[in-house]
Amino acid sequence: MLATRLSRPLSWLPGKTLRACDRENGARCPPLFCSASFIPIGRRTYASAVEPVGSKAVLVTGCDSGFGFSLAKHLHSKGFLVFAGCLMKDKGHDGVKELDSLNSDRLRTVQLNVCSSEQVEKAVEIVRSSLKDPEKGLWGLVNNAGISTFGEVEFTSMETYKEVAEVNLWGTVRMTKSFLPLIRRAKGRVVNISSMLGRMANPARSPYCITKFGVEAFSDCLRYEMYPLGVKVSVVEPGNFIAATSIYSPERIQAIAKKMWDELPEVVRKDYGKKYFDEKISRMETYCNSGSTDTSPVMEAITHALTAATPYTRYHPMDYYWWLRMQIMTHLPGAISDMIYIR
Repeated sequence: MLATRLSRPLSWLPGKTLRACDRENGARCPPLFCSASFIPIGRRTYASAVEPVGSKAVLVTGCDSGFGFSLAKHLHSKGFLVFAGCLMKDKGHDGVKELDSLNSDRLRTVQLNVCSSEQVEKAVEIVRSSLKDPEKGLWGLVNNAGISTFGEVEFTSMETYKEVAEVNLWGTVRMTKSFLPLIRRAKGRVVNISSMLGRMANPARSPYCITKFGVEAFSDCLRYEMYPLGVKVSVVEPGNFIAATSIYSPERIQAIAKKMWDELPEVVRKDYGKKYFDEKISRMETYCNSGSTDTSPVMEAITHALTAATPYTRYHPMDYYWWLRMQIMTHLPGAISDMIYIR
């Protein structure tokens, strides 16, 4: 019975929505789920902020749409000088046009493909030349750019694995290495956008999971190295925000599925069969409108990582079902989480 309940989102369970720790109602909660490192973002008490943000500049990647687009506007509203890296600025993307339409001297869109060393180095020069005092450096870098796909291991081509890793992992490494000299001068912040799938794996998501696990490891190594230099490194691990970011649509899923099936080795097609393949694709389609439509917890987490005197190592903007599942899968023996979640 416990396994059945834990394997379903809280919204599917009868009665009052469950909470890991309900401070507002004065309820006491189990010690396992109440340490400071375990409390989800919405329940954390934020520490004092650093100097007024008006003097600070931040570069955000992946601002054409999704989290990056919302974050560029959010940080601008908070008073930051924002450099919004956009993959499709040169193509006149609607998101870029909307950011440019703000006509603000504190928000500048920059052509930026994180897979291109040439564009990354050009972005460094644009930022450096735009700072009032380059010797004081750049306060923040938010590595947000990313892509996602799906497919079981035998259904996924090596090209797909490489494509996702080039953006999500190597793009993060490339951007960080290029901007660290400016960040170090400011004793600033690096905020890497990972995912709950950077902490726990999921079937049919291995191309995405392995890159986010890599971002987590990279961030930890960087945090250790930057600590004596006064640079703080944080990881933000959003839960399910598919509905808010429109990362998947039925049309996109069908396009990915068709390409995937057409490129499958004959032996894989024969062993699994079209019926099995179609069932997996249909299940993926059910996720198109799933998750939260409110991205404010993610915006608040990133803002805190950029402004708090003592930012957290990791932020978990996700609903309690995913938060609880992550605790189970990362803190309990694998045999227990397998029993609950592998079906």
